[in-house]
Parts: sequence; C-alpha cells; structure tokens
Amino acid sequence: MEHDDLSIETLAVHGGQSPDPLTGAVMQPVYQTSTYAQDGIGEPRAGYEYARVQNPTREALERNIAALEGGTHGAAFASGLAAIEAVVKRLSAGDHVVSEENVYGGTMRMFQQVLARLGLAFTFVDTRDPEAVRAAIRDETRLIHIETPTNPMMRVADIRAIAAIARQAGIPLCVDNTFATPINQRPLDLGAQVVVHSATKYLNGHSDVIGGVVATNDEGWAEHLAFMQKATGGILGPWDSWLVLRGTKTLHVRMAAHNRNGMEVARFLAARDDLKGVFYPGLPDDPAHEVARSQMCGFTGMVSLEVEDLARARRVAGALRVFTLAESLGGVESLVNHPAIMTHASVPGADRERMGVTDGLLRLSVGIEAIDDLLADLARALDA
Repeated sequence: MEHDDLSIETLAVHGGQSPDPLTGAVMQPVYQTSTYAQDGIGEPRAGYEYARVQNPTREALERNIAALEGGTHGAAFASGLAAIEAVVKRLSAGDHVVSEENVYGGTMRMFQQVLARLGLAFTFVDTRDPEAVRAAIRDETRLIHIETPTNPMMRVADIRAIAAIARQAGIPLCVDNTFATPINQRPLDLGAQVVVHSATKYLNGHSDVIGGVVATNDEGWAEHLAFMQKATGGILGPWDSWLVLRGTKTLHVRMAAHNRNGMEVARFLAARDDLKGVFYPGLPDDPAHEVARSQMCGFTGMVSLEVEDLARARRVAGALRVFTLAESLGGVESLVNHPAIMTHASVPGADRERMGVTDGLLRLSVGIEAIDDLLADLARALDA
C-alpha cells in the first residue's frame, strides 16, 4: 500500500501491508518454513530461496516498520541488541563510535566488552550537549549512536542538532527510538540515517516476544542490513515477526494510553515531597522538556523516580501490587525495575553514579490500566 499521504494511525494498521496474493487473506500469514521449492536449478520461485534470507512474514513487518518511521527499508533481527550490533558491524577494526553514555546497560556491555575486543573504539558522552558530541569526533569516527529518551534517566538529545553535526562531519547518525516509538518521534524526519528499536518493548507491546528492528532511508544502509541478516543469521523468526506485526497495528492506540498514564503518574510523583527526583520529559520543569517538545508529540509511559536509598527502593518495589517487579518495559501491564541492580548492573558503579543511576532509582513502565488504580498502588507503596 502506498503510504506517502497516510497518517501515522493508518500506517500502523496498513503500512507496508496488502492482502495475501495467494488466498486474499487480510492478515499476513505465518510462513513457517525454512526453505522454498525451486522451479529449476538456480531458479527460485518469486525470489525465495532460504528463510534466513527471505521470509514473507518478516518482510511484512519490515515494510510496516519502515512505513511507521517514514523510511524506505526495514530489517528485523532476533533482539534489540542484535539490531544495534548489525548496525555497528558496518564498521571495521580501528573505527570509532561516539555514543550516548546513558544507553541501555546491555548496549554499553556489548560496546565495551564485545565489540571493543574486535578493534572498535567507543567514546561515551552526554549527548544532551551537542558540542560534547562534536568534541568527541575523531578522524576515525564512523558512527554516532544516541538513545533518546535514555534508559533510565529519561535524558533527551536534540536530534536535529546532532544530525547537523553528523552531516557536517560526514558521519551517519543512528538513533535508538525504543522509548519514544514512531508514534511520538520520527528520527529519520529529524536528520538521522538509521533508527533502531527493541521490538520487545512498545512495538510488540504484550511482553511475549524478543526482537529488534532497524529502519532507514539510505540504500547503502539497507544493503548492509540485508547482508548482515544473510551473513550472520541473527534474524527474527516468522512467528515472532507476526506477533510484533500484530502489536504495531494497535501501537497508536496503546501509545495514547501510555502517554496519558505516564503524564499522570509523573505529575502525581512530582507533587510529593518525599522523593529526591522525578525524571519525565513531559513535566514542564524537567530539564529535557523544551527539547522534547520540539521533537516529540508524546512523552511515553516511562517514568523514573529516586528515593533516598536502596532500603526504601526495596520497600517501595516490594509493596507495589499493580506494578510488577520485572525486567523490560513497554507492555500493556505496568512494571517497576531497579536499574542499578537489574538492567544496568553491568555498567561500572562509578559510571552509574555519575549518570544518576543510584541505588535509590526506580524505573516505572506505566501500562494502560486504569490510572486511579495505578496512582493508588504507588501511593500505598510510597507510604509503606
């Protein structure tokens, strides 16, 4: 389906989709096959040879993600980390990456403990300051990677400003858009060349899939990503692709509820006088608010709060009943996470403290439940 003139809500349902040509099935079939019959030696039927390289279900998801992000190409991988790794593997030993310092802990672990051993160099900066990005660029810099909003401090980087710096230096910009989703923010429209997501989170939205996706407008990047799928094999399977595609069809409806509930939770927390901090770019007095307003149309359901110490953080997390203590985020259910011990445990302690990921920090993934139930649950736990 052509999508140049369609709204984001319509793209969520129809972007990159059309009825199955064989049966007319409105919903994309699950092509659960590893290989395809060929009409003759070297004559694949409709171009399909082997499912690591081509699968119609995965391709439908890839087209949908590309449409949602305003891109021309999509690529689906086995996890968000696999998607980021595929992007970075366009580089070679000796190349350098400038990265946001407050990325997801698994991203930093992969950069520092896996890819650095293969000869890549990484410099981590606070990308809220575009000039810090400019200052970190070297002659050998081949990629700038940012995450905005960040996990878990909800920092917001000015995508336009960093894209301008990257363009001037001739360096591609990759944006992890997991927290925002294309409903709230479209980095390709703001100057990025590549957008990545952990599809595990909001895109799927039901906490039942691990996956990652990449979108781009650049033919060179598209060819690289397709080659990575073929050459390294970290692809998303057909059933998981179908589940994520089912999730994206309701993405705009779910994100409206996440945005609304996230804002209400942030306001409730900000009004209390027993918290050390509340981190949510939708709050007018949040340091990230003005930049967020300039590039986002919603502020997501991710809210972080800080209490005085680990002991109280344990009490609060343990007293919650509607919020479930668990890893991950972006599902319809509300979750609470302790980043320093859970998602960011692999980040060196000194780095965590400098970024504000203290022992008293809790990260909330606010779901789509009734807001009165969520606020009552938080009040009861915080008063415990």
